[in-house]
Amino acid sequence: MKQRSLTLVPQAASKKRLIRIARRRQKNAKELTDQADQQIEKLLIRRFDRLVSVRRFIFIWVALFGLLFLATVVQIRGLSPHYQSLQPVPGGLYSEGLVGSFTNANPLYAVSSADSAVSKLVFSGLFRYDNNNKLVGDLAHTWQVSPDGKHYTVNLRQGISWHDNQPFTADDVVFTYQTIANVQALSYLYSSWQGITITKHDNQTVIFDLPNALASFPYALTNGIIPKHLLEEIPVSQLRSAQFNTEPVGTGPFKWKLVQVEGVSTTDRRQTVNLTAYDDYHLGRPKLDGFSIITFNDEKNMTQAFNDQTINAMSGLESVPSELINQVEVYATPLNAEVMTFFNMSRPIVSDVSVRRALVSGVNRAVLTTLSSHPGSLVHSPLIKGQLGFDPSIRQLPYNPDQANQLLDQAGWVKGPDGDRYKAGQPLVISLSTQDTPTYTATAKFLQSEWSKLGVRTDVRFYPSDELQSNVIAGHDYDTLLYGISVGVDPDVFAYWHSSQASISSQGRLNLSEYQSKAADQSLEAGRTRLDPALRATKYQAFLQSWVNDAPALALYRPNFIYISRNLVFNYQRQAANSGVDRFYNVHNWMIRQERQNLE
Repeated sequence: MKQRSLTLVPQAASKKRLIRIARRRQKNAKELTDQADQQIEKLLIRRFDRLVSVRRFIFIWVALFGLLFLATVVQIRGLSPHYQSLQPVPGGLYSEGLVGSFTNANPLYAVSSADSAVSKLVFSGLFRYDNNNKLVGDLAHTWQVSPDGKHYTVNLRQGISWHDNQPFTADDVVFTYQTIANVQALSYLYSSWQGITITKHDNQTVIFDLPNALASFPYALTNGIIPKHLLEEIPVSQLRSAQFNTEPVGTGPFKWKLVQVEGVSTTDRRQTVNLTAYDDYHLGRPKLDGFSIITFNDEKNMTQAFNDQTINAMSGLESVPSELINQVEVYATPLNAEVMTFFNMSRPIVSDVSVRRALVSGVNRAVLTTLSSHPGSLVHSPLIKGQLGFDPSIRQLPYNPDQANQLLDQAGWVKGPDGDRYKAGQPLVISLSTQDTPTYTATAKFLQSEWSKLGVRTDVRFYPSDELQSNVIAGHDYDTLLYGISVGVDPDVFAYWHSSQASISSQGRLNLSEYQSKAADQSLEAGRTRLDPALRATKYQAFLQSWVNDAPALALYRPNFIYISRNLVFNYQRQAANSGVDRFYNVHNWMIRQERQNLE
């Protein structure tokens, strides 16, 4: 028993020692924990309030910086109008709508508004008209005329290339005009080139030899030039239907890209001719990246496309649609043209000069300026103000209804109880043919009303443009015709008033009154063959006087070409124009985009 108790004592002592060690370690751990807590409190908790203060400090400075930045932006914006402004810049695609259809871009055949527009954008001529409607060089650099007025030498610009990168030379010019002069080509320009010899002097020089002096000849050199290297192998008789005409290659500011056709029926048919800027254009790369001509069947569809923002602009309208007034940019350019009522002197009633003079003096033309939103100026003779030879003292009969009635009485046309005039039991009835458009319609009805006051009954007949041209004008099938003619810059109006141009065999038969006067013929012939401006002006006096006395037509007004765009078209500048297509004279400088830039 003693032995067993002795063995238990050491075990108990060892256990107590382990307990003391564990308690000591627990105490040390607690002390370490307390120390850690003290350090955390000292290093983190106690500094937390300071951190919050620092964050507030940083936030205040960031806020102040933001306010300063905003103030600077506001100040810059406020001051920018003083040193910056919106300026036009290059770039962008432009689309123009017009009524008609595209069929042929070849300048030898392009007559319609759509064809001539595309042709003008793709091709260049030897000459073009500037902003003041003066003739300046295009493909031509300089030109000279011989003292006798029969020989013209044209020097071409160097370094010009066709859109297919082939060089442009005198060969192309000779080829163009020799083709025009070939009757088999069927070009509408044919009659102007009979008897003229075109020769190449060298690669940059062309000589034109005329059978007679012609002062207006340079104005015949504005049509587009076509490439010999692409067309010389095509028989002349087949040129009118060549594929080239709908896939043209020119030297103009824009290159052909493609044509797209939409719509099945004729009423909703739409053609889009897409052109792209020609980088190597000789007057500088166009500012616009591309130009599209979009054709429509009628003005209603075109206006709808404009309202839908499908197109940028509309051309060829006679007036601004009422819903667009004061919402669009309108460019009204006076045309070197005249709207007249032509009296067909081959018809019995208006063959009497007294009747014609009565119809002239019985119209109060001042009212015409109220019939359109953009009325043209009144005209009084076959030449317009500003043309060489124009004489303001020589003008047609003024408005005088009493004189008009006396003239009809003298001609044997007596008023009946119903107010109408009769002669040998036959009423005084004349037909008036014109185009079915708002302005022509209003003008025709106005003339009908004015003449009815004299006892003249007027049968007004309206036609679509194509039908008027092909069925009425071509055959001179009218008593009177309300129509517009382009007189151009030069006073050579031989084609409209010389008796030779009344013949059915004449090209175009443009003497719409079938006017015949020896005095007028001699004056017109003399005026076009003199180079001295003063002498030319003198020669035209006899023609003007004969025209006023014979009254072959009633001169009405000088029309405007109306161009409508949604926004400003920068550099669209025309003081006057000979035709609507002249709007493109500086199309390479047109711009539609704007950016804010510093003032210089």
